[in-house]
Amino acid sequence: MPLKRLNKEQFNAATAKAGSNLIIASAGTGKTSTIVARIGYLLQNGIKPEEILLLTFTNKASAEMLERVGRYFDNSITKKIESGTFHAVSYRLLKESGKKIVLKQPKELKILLKNIYLKRDFSYFDSSISPYSASYLYDLFALYQNQVSQKSFATWINEKNSEHKIYSEIYEDILEEFNELKKRFGYADFNDLLILMKDHLKTFDRKFYEILVDEYQDTNRLQGSLIEAFDYKSLFCVGDYDQSIYAFNGADINIIASFKDRFKNATIYSLNKNYRSSKHILSLANRVIQKNPRIYPKSLEVTREGKFELPKLLVFDDLYSQYEAIAKKIKQSNTPYEEIAVIFRNNASADGIEASLRSNGIGCKRKGGVNFFDTKEVKVILDMFVILLNPKDMMAFIHVFEYAKGVGGVFAKDIFDALFKVGDGNIIDGILNPKDKKNPFKKGVINHQLGLFDDHIEFGSVGRFKKLNFEENFFKNPILKHPKISEDLAKFLYAFYHFIKSSKNLISPTSIINSIINSTLFEKITDVLATKRAILKDKSVDKEQKQIAKDNIKRKALLLLNLSKSYKDRYKFINALVLGSNEISEGDGVNLLSIHASKGLEFKEVYIIDLMDGRFPNRKLLSKNGGDIDEERRLFYVAITRAKDILYLSYAKYDRVKKIDYIHSPFLVEAGMIKEESSLSL
Repeated sequence: MPLKRLNKEQFNAATAKAGSNLIIASAGTGKTSTIVARIGYLLQNGIKPEEILLLTFTNKASAEMLERVGRYFDNSITKKIESGTFHAVSYRLLKESGKKIVLKQPKELKILLKNIYLKRDFSYFDSSISPYSASYLYDLFALYQNQVSQKSFATWINEKNSEHKIYSEIYEDILEEFNELKKRFGYADFNDLLILMKDHLKTFDRKFYEILVDEYQDTNRLQGSLIEAFDYKSLFCVGDYDQSIYAFNGADINIIASFKDRFKNATIYSLNKNYRSSKHILSLANRVIQKNPRIYPKSLEVTREGKFELPKLLVFDDLYSQYEAIAKKIKQSNTPYEEIAVIFRNNASADGIEASLRSNGIGCKRKGGVNFFDTKEVKVILDMFVILLNPKDMMAFIHVFEYAKGVGGVFAKDIFDALFKVGDGNIIDGILNPKDKKNPFKKGVINHQLGLFDDHIEFGSVGRFKKLNFEENFFKNPILKHPKISEDLAKFLYAFYHFIKSSKNLISPTSIINSIINSTLFEKITDVLATKRAILKDKSVDKEQKQIAKDNIKRKALLLLNLSKSYKDRYKFINALVLGSNEISEGDGVNLLSIHASKGLEFKEVYIIDLMDGRFPNRKLLSKNGGDIDEERRLFYVAITRAKDILYLSYAKYDRVKKIDYIHSPFLVEAGMIKEESSLSL
């Protein structure tokens, strides 16, 4: 039985009497083993598996726990245990009861809400404050559902942002109609599942002997009220208030903090023996987290013996030199890449470290999002770069011209062939100084796979482009005489002409990348990409989202520009970025993780980067979301306690791209890594 492998603290918790039990499981103290042992203990003592409800925050977590229980009990027993996320369990129980539910993703329901929203006239209000967008109103309502149970949405909005008080009634009216429509069609989002389940429990005839809740510190008020609405005899909640890091998503640390007050006969157990980290890492973690209020008494205890390195602070003059130096340090490390993690507070840090790792030939994998070199904007920049180095690269040309309106792969190939012909085998000459003024679209040989330009085509008049004020040299290019060259395509070709003209003699990788990202051609491509990323289901374009997309594209382009500064030879640069990154196996290598994504994981060697005040703690999010410094400190604590043996903390003093000076994070002072007090108080 799993009980045999437990220490005294774990054993006492796993064998607790039925009742209201809260287990404070600090980082690396074996909470999963304790939950598995508890389930085993219940089954061993005659509790029926169908009388056990296991609630987790991921279906993967519940599956892993039941798999471990299955090592001691037959599958016919474990499969009867009700388990999964709050939403998965609610959906399953509602469906079993005959409820007709059409589960919809937030994106789909936002379209429905927008249709209702657009029928309201906000211009009636004489205010300099713009109303919330339909999309943001949906997100706010979801947060309200997670956080509030007693007050109305209008009251909540007034308290949260008094400037929107004038709109609060119309917001409520929109949401009332929205909820009525969802009810009529049986639509439900994730919050609706919990609300429907809570209402269903009033007539639910199934009783559970015990409900086990994992990551209890991350529950919001809606989830907390659902737990208490079930009919049960015993409650077994496992969590750690020092790892409560989801306030932005509605998680309420007061739920775990008030456990002993809400349940009068509650018993609190603590798991303090850490099996993960070295004594130096634990000492650092303890020093920092002690600055937060101690809700329940606890202190991490070291169990690992042996000699381990002290945590090290790395300081850099420049943001991107930080990424490059860490990449080189990782390359020199004896730790297998799969056992190394780079952890960051903000996703913006991920691109910089990934680019540096890959340029050093180091494989890496990001949890969530698209890899830096796989993003379309980075790929097209590199394709434009390749065209300058190798004008015969047809695929690079096609990839660029597929962004022209009405041009697909076949059309792009035909344009390439025409430029290749008039340039006598060189498309750069073909666009800048065509040698052959004859019709480049006449078929020279029989081709059974006819393309657009394979027919016998008479030249058309270029007069239709006169109003576009093209340079005379470009205006004379025979390629423009093709009647199927549209005005939009002519403009795209002209942008390509100017890009080639201004870049063909550049030598250094930095000058080439700089020329690319400042070209009209890349500006056109950026607009196409940003527009696609901002298109809603009703085919309209969200202007705010489009600008955000443009800013993100620019940030990646500037990162690539900075990366190019490490190379003098343009061929070595493109080989390192194009060939090198393609040769790295996808899914292998160093782990790149946000702190939220790193939770629950552990690694031999950990780098926590960008520890600058403003970025970590993230003061912008603090002011925007009404957060507090305690949660930022908990994030820092979570990041530290992912490390087993080796821990590096790093920050940079300056960002060359944004021209911003930084000072170190105040958490580094609290950790004892920097002696002087931070100039910005907490």
